[in-house]
Amino acid sequence: MKNKLPLVSCLCLLVLVTSVASMAQKVNVDFDSKTDFTKFKTYAWLAPGDSVLNRYRYEKLYAGYITYAANQELKSRGLKSDTLRPDAIFVFNTAAHEVTKYSQSPTLSVGVGVAGPGYYVGGAVPVAGGKITATSQEDGTISYDMYDTQTGKLVWTASTKKTFKMSDDIQSIIGTATKNIFKKLPIKVSKK
Repeated sequence: MKNKLPLVSCLCLLVLVTSVASMAQKVNVDFDSKTDFTKFKTYAWLAPGDSVLNRYRYEKLYAGYITYAANQELKSRGLKSDTLRPDAIFVFNTAAHEVTKYSQSPTLSVGVGVAGPGYYVGGAVPVAGGKITATSQEDGTISYDMYDTQTGKLVWTASTKKTFKMSDDIQSIIGTATKNIFKKLPIKVSKK
């Protein structure tokens, strides 16, 4: 019995680690492996999309949250905001699409059956349940792009998706998504 205890403990730990990892938000990342990311010390933001049409963009409502959360992550990596001569330009994009999810409650049925030698007859009638309920959700995507101001090339891009309701804490969702995305930025967190 004592020999099985370490095995059981290891299995429980494995199940716990696997379940926590499966709950993590998936982040899609692509970057130029030839770029020396240590050269980036300053950054600036560029408004996403066409500046004339920008006032009609849906994400403008949350732009403050998005740039604030990203600024915190960039500062933790030692980058400083510089709008005059930045080493890198960051752009964010968001998309949200309403999705309707349908579910049906369980059905309660009453049935009768009659049997005899060599035959069986039966029937059932639904008496309760089976109600179809529609709920609205949003499928949201947030992405960040990083451009090298010296070459004008896209050097890093990352995005993540999340299903949420408009009644959820949007600021917290943006903060968590941004933190997960910037963990994938190939610039190490600076030690102060």
